[in-house]
Amino acid sequence: MPKESAAPTALVLIIVAAVVSGCATQPVAHKDPRDPWERSNRAVWNFDMRLYHKVAQPVGSTYTRVTPHFLQVGIGNFFDNAQYPVVFVNDFLQAKFKTGLTDTGRFIMNSTIGLGGLFDPAAAAGIPKNDNDFGRTLGTWGVPPGPYLVLPFVGPSDIRDTAGKVPDGYLSLQNYLGYTWENLGVQTVYFLDLDARTVIPVYRLLESQHPFDQYAFARNAYLQQRQYLIRGQSVKTEEQQEEELERSLQDSDPGAGSPPRQ
Repeated sequence: MPKESAAPTALVLIIVAAVVSGCATQPVAHKDPRDPWERSNRAVWNFDMRLYHKVAQPVGSTYTRVTPHFLQVGIGNFFDNAQYPVVFVNDFLQAKFKTGLTDTGRFIMNSTIGLGGLFDPAAAAGIPKNDNDFGRTLGTWGVPPGPYLVLPFVGPSDIRDTAGKVPDGYLSLQNYLGYTWENLGVQTVYFLDLDARTVIPVYRLLESQHPFDQYAFARNAYLQQRQYLIRGQSVKTEEQQEEELERSLQDSDPGAGSPPRQ
């Protein structure tokens, strides 16, 4: 999104959260305390899954099939670099100054020697590629995650991470492109790359790991991963996590999280 669209995007996210909370007033048979809006979250999840099967999977697969591998790598490098300010700015906001300097150096090297990020000389120099976001920054300084929330087109999130997407949007360089045909073409390639490299692998892994209640599995995996990324370790043992997942699956309708495949 361009700079001028970031504020409307924030409004959209706020509206989505409000609609979800407003619609989730009906009681459900089982309520995970982290997921008080489960009924409406499942409805959005089913929408996202249908969108994946009908649009994202065939489009992303076609992109992967017809685009030469070297070009896919260059495109992926370019967009990773364009979003890298999100990483090093949040490093500094979390007081990770050494990591922030390293990530800043990676961005500068790839933006110059790497021709705007098309190549990744930082990797050849042994500089690691990290990931970070403002949701983690909020969590680092004690902001609680709030209720679990499934977003249309985005998937698993929570209130804290949803709010964090707004400042992160201002830090992603591709969001400053104007509304010209050329720039819209760049944005289209960005979504194709995101689909092929992130969306399809994640959903394929999800379907291969748990064929029953994918919603409950994805919810627990997301919340545990975010907790680990922020705190550095899980506050629950592996056995406790497995028991929690098993209870969620037993109390949930086995078919509720999986829409019919097309």
